[in-house]
Amino acid sequence: MIRNKPISVKGHYAIGETPPPADTSFITRKYLNKPYASQSAAQRLDIYLPESGDGPFPVIIAIHGGAFMGCDKADLQVLPMLHGLKRGYAVVSINYRMSGEAKFPALIMDAKAAVRWIHANAAQYGFDPTRVAAWGGSAGGYLALMLGVSAGIKKLEDLSMGNADQPCNVQAVVSWFSPVNFLKMDDQLAENGLLAPPGMRHNEPHAPEALLLGEKITRIPARVRASNPETYIHEDMPPFFLQHGSLDPVVPVQQSIEFAAKLIDVLGPSKVTLEILENAVHADPRFEIEENINKVLDFLDRNIMVN
Repeated sequence: MIRNKPISVKGHYAIGETPPPADTSFITRKYLNKPYASQSAAQRLDIYLPESGDGPFPVIIAIHGGAFMGCDKADLQVLPMLHGLKRGYAVVSINYRMSGEAKFPALIMDAKAAVRWIHANAAQYGFDPTRVAAWGGSAGGYLALMLGVSAGIKKLEDLSMGNADQPCNVQAVVSWFSPVNFLKMDDQLAENGLLAPPGMRHNEPHAPEALLLGEKITRIPARVRASNPETYIHEDMPPFFLQHGSLDPVVPVQQSIEFAAKLIDVLGPSKVTLEILENAVHADPRFEIEENINKVLDFLDRNIMVN
């Protein structure tokens, strides 16, 4: 299902700028900086619960972006997901190891360890582990996609992080402006007339993707394939909701268009929604307006709020 939605809203922080911390003082039921593993100080998560009720609450895993090298679970990127509290969702915002600390697949292993932790601690915090959604933007959206496609892939899990008896499945995925196939991005941006200047291109030696994978990506096609969510597409996957800006100058819109088409080939159109926001750029604030957030929450309501 492909839709086009023109919206016009002014930006709130620039591409490449580190978002400031989110103000979560209005949330009374929260548990911050809980470790989900012990290999790194980055392996922490924040839990936010609805103001009333004992659960079990369906869970939104909020995954921040930041080019695989920065940002934080408690910055402004968590605010859209926190709207889920009003609809009865628990929100669990996770950190994961950045590329400066550990290379792929460490961040995937971290995200899976966080899902297993949610399962293992469901009774304590009132989670419903059978209704878990992953939602992120940019690098966070990439991680959400990987959670959606790669459950059970042993080479992307490190069970020594804990809760080895728990699954790492999610029941829905929301991905905003996410990279998918790293090797195609520069060519696709050039097709769109949006190729970044030298020093900011994806195929260069110090690009975010090179830092994540440990080498200039044009030299390691096999490693790039191993990091590509398309590699792991299979029939037993949850519903996906993808949104992307048509004028994204960082992650070309074709990344979501082509990935959605491959998902539809396997899952059928009823489980895959792609929406292109016309004239929107990377991390455009129009993704975060109330109308759009409600659209995402409606998708989650249809797919995980009611079993």
